[in-house]
Amino acid sequence: MSPWIAGFLLLTAGPMAASLYFAFTEYNLFDSPKWIGLDNFTEMLDDPRWRTSVEVTAKYVVIGTPIKLLLALGVAMLLAQSRRGQGFYRAAFYAPSLVGASVSVAIVWRALFSDDAVVDRTQSLFGMDVGGWIGDPTWVLYSLVALTVWQFGAPMVIFLAGLKQVPRELYEAAEVDGAGPWRRFWNITLPMISPVMFFNVLLETIHSFQIFGSAYVVSNSTCGPADATLVYTCYLYQQGFENSRMGFASAMAWMLLIAVGLVTAVLFWSQRRWVHYEEAAR
Repeated sequence: MSPWIAGFLLLTAGPMAASLYFAFTEYNLFDSPKWIGLDNFTEMLDDPRWRTSVEVTAKYVVIGTPIKLLLALGVAMLLAQSRRGQGFYRAAFYAPSLVGASVSVAIVWRALFSDDAVVDRTQSLFGMDVGGWIGDPTWVLYSLVALTVWQFGAPMVIFLAGLKQVPRELYEAAEVDGAGPWRRFWNITLPMISPVMFFNVLLETIHSFQIFGSAYVVSNSTCGPADATLVYTCYLYQQGFENSRMGFASAMAWMLLIAVGLVTAVLFWSQRRWVHYEEAAR
C-alpha cells in the first residue's frame, strides 16, 4: 500500500493541509506567506464580486441540476423498454458525457451560441430576436446550463440500472388493480428507484458546484459579460492565478468545501423523507 499512501500524502493530504494554512495568510506565490488570521475570510464576505460568484453558482446549480436529472430519467425510462437498436441508442445518448467536459467542446459551444451562429439563426426563424447568447448577460448562463444538460448520459446510465431492478410483478399487479401509467410511475417507479435518484442528485449537485472549464472557455476567459458567468471557481482562479492572491483563493476554496459539505448534509438529512430502502438493506 506504500505507493498509494505516498500518493495520497503528497498529492492530496499535503496540498489540502498547505491550502488550509495559506487560507490564513497573505501569499502571492513568490514571497513567503504572511500570517493574517481571518482577514481573508472577512474580506471575502465584504467582496461584492465574491457574492456575485455565489449567486451565479447557486443559480446554475438550482436550474441546471434538476433539468439534467429530469431529462436523464425520461430518456432512461424510454431506453429501459426493449426495442431494436437499443445498444446504439444507449451509446449515442451516453457519448456527450465522455466529451462534454473537454475544452474543445466548450469552444464549439461558444461558436454555436455566438452572434449570427446556429442558435441565433434558428431562433430567428421563430421570431425570437435574442441575438447571440454569449454576449448577452441575461442569456449566457443558460448556454452553460444547456451544456451541462446535454451531458446527461452518466446519470441516465445510473437511472437505467435502477429501473432494471424494479420487479415487473409490481407493474403487473398494479395494472390488474387498474392503475394507469402515471400512478404506476408515481407509486412504483419513483419509490423503487429513490436510492438511485438520491445518489444522482448528490453526485450532480456536487459536480455542479465545481463547474469551471466550460464557464471559463465559453466566456473567452473573462467569466462575463458583466460577470454573468462568474461562477465560484472562476473567481477563485482569477484571485489565485491572475491576481496572485493564493491566500485569498485558498480561503475561497475552503469556503466552497464547507458549502458543499453543508448541502451534502442537508441532502442526507432529507433522504429520510423521500428515499425508500428495502427493510433487509437497512
